[in-house]
Amino acid sequence: MTTPAARITPATTPLRIGLLGAGPWARNTHAPALAAHPDVVLSGVWGRRAEAAEALASAHGTRAYTGEAGVDALLETSDAVAFALPPDVQAPLAVRAAEAGCHILTDKPVATTVEGARAVAEAAERAQVASVVFCTLRFAPETSAWIAEQAAVDGWFTARAQWLGSLYAPGSANEYADSPWRREKGGLWDVGPHALSVLIPVLGEVTELTAARGPADTTHLILRHTSGASSTVTLGLSAPPAAAGMDIELRGEHGTAEIPRWDGAQAALRGAVDALAEAVRTGVPHACDARFGLRLTELLAQAEAQVAAG
Repeated sequence: MTTPAARITPATTPLRIGLLGAGPWARNTHAPALAAHPDVVLSGVWGRRAEAAEALASAHGTRAYTGEAGVDALLETSDAVAFALPPDVQAPLAVRAAEAGCHILTDKPVATTVEGARAVAEAAERAQVASVVFCTLRFAPETSAWIAEQAAVDGWFTARAQWLGSLYAPGSANEYADSPWRREKGGLWDVGPHALSVLIPVLGEVTELTAARGPADTTHLILRHTSGASSTVTLGLSAPPAAAGMDIELRGEHGTAEIPRWDGAQAALRGAVDALAEAVRTGVPHACDARFGLRLTELLAQAEAQVAAG
């Protein structure tokens, strides 16, 4: 098996990235973004369904893999792997990829159990491979610049984040509504990582968390941060279409700041690939890495437990 160090390629060499997953998220975001990236070679597509992997690989001029042997074959021909899989399918495969010496670009959440997320973080650290968790707002050009700008400002007093989707509203035809894990875990786990990935770098680590149930799958969070600021977060996937949307607002000594609109998930994925390549090149971990993904899972599990306890 190739050692982790042997997978680190010079900055001038395209990074061979394999894609694990062949569903809608892979089809709409990962595969086109990876195939079009000038510094990436899409080394293959693995899918649990052979026909989906074949179709997606054919559309982007690469090879399809399936089955257990297919995972090993794709890892062997890749410097890194990107994941577009349900979190608890993703986590053990991410451990396997790290142990094979591949850098990992996981989706969020890394896992829906703390044990699963910790296994990924520890595997990446043992293997000394780079890792990035694809929280879209951290990597979309417009929002990543905004987050960095606000993190450099002191004196934030409070923040409000709201991310309401309408996947499960009556009459919805959204293809992501067919995802069993989203239906089971709801907005807390699906869009919660996005909101937290913005608030934490600006306001600091979460020191206190209170969670309460809202209508349908909606969850409300109240957070305190190491900066002394507080924040409120509303998350859900069952809002009426007219009520759906995302906004994040900060308030502090210098006034207010609202997160800007951003140009879609493919641009964000390209930013995540660039961040992974930089971590590979420099050996410096990215702030949104598997260890941060573990922290997100810890917070979401804590919130879920509070809601379940009533």
